[in-house]
Amino acid sequence: MTRSVRIPADVDREDRILAGFTARQVVAMAVTGLVLYGGWLATRAVLPVVAYLVMAAPIAAAVVLLVVVTRDGITLDRLLLAALRQRLSPRRRVAAETPAPVPEWLSAFADQADDVTLGGLQLPARAVSEAGVIDLGRDGLALVAACSTVNFALRTPAEQEALAAGFGRYLHSLTAGVQILVRAQRLDLTSHIDDLRHRAASLPHPALEDAALDHADYLHHLTEQAELLRRQILLVVREPVGSASTDVLSRTRRRHRENTEDREPSAGARRAAASRLVRRMQEAIELLAPAGIEATPLDAGQATAVLAAATNPDSPVPPSPKMAGAHEVITTRPDWDLSAEEDTP
Repeated sequence: MTRSVRIPADVDREDRILAGFTARQVVAMAVTGLVLYGGWLATRAVLPVVAYLVMAAPIAAAVVLLVVVTRDGITLDRLLLAALRQRLSPRRRVAAETPAPVPEWLSAFADQADDVTLGGLQLPARAVSEAGVIDLGRDGLALVAACSTVNFALRTPAEQEALAAGFGRYLHSLTAGVQILVRAQRLDLTSHIDDLRHRAASLPHPALEDAALDHADYLHHLTEQAELLRRQILLVVREPVGSASTDVLSRTRRRHRENTEDREPSAGARRAAASRLVRRMQEAIELLAPAGIEATPLDAGQATAVLAAATNPDSPVPPSPKMAGAHEVITTRPDWDLSAEEDTP
């Protein structure tokens, strides 16, 4: 006999077992109460009850605050443990699992960072294929597409309903998890300004030339007055390595079994997952087109640049295939160095 079961919207939310508290919160408060009670039994012969309550009340209140008060949906005790783990972890991480020895001519600079421990940087992405498919190891494969935007506010009510219905059809078609990522990046208009000034003289009318130069001056003034940002919207489609079953429970059990057995998926399973991933991306492109959203899959170079920018978002140097690898020692000047520095005495 079958019966319907209500599934909460937040499937990751912990179950509440007693008075609105989770099992972890109940255990933490119960253990604290038992410890304080044991301390009272051990000291009641020599310490008055009032004095013991004055000592125990702050401890009990601190534990309750740690396990009950949340910040961004995370309790304070977990934030404290995360801060402690971050404090004890290596302060500098390198891409290589085993850092290469420092050359002798760089030892003087390396000695300045002897107090900084090194550790291997474990990235979830292992490799990027020529088609832009990102290998996530046992976590499966991923494919990234850049999406265009739609000016929803300027559309008529009928057009807004049509766009929402088109996007809703894509959401209803999903059989596996996807991620919609909105990233804010610094916008460099230097090349655009130089191009405007360079092409202004070739315009057919002097008024157009003046307008182009004025616009270039305006953009230059804008870059000096504020930090310009641009938004990049990415659609990330992930596919586990295994059968194409859509049962969430079976996928969870299979992922747990693969992790516990500690074995890598076969090459055939990865090829099948990559085929399913490409097919899902093509379906997303077709279903998002009626909603006015143009999704363009990223190739290997673009996907690598996105991953590099995500791991180092504040770098002033844009990611490039010419960048040195993790095991390479840089011995030459980079291409982006200013030539004026060579002439400086």
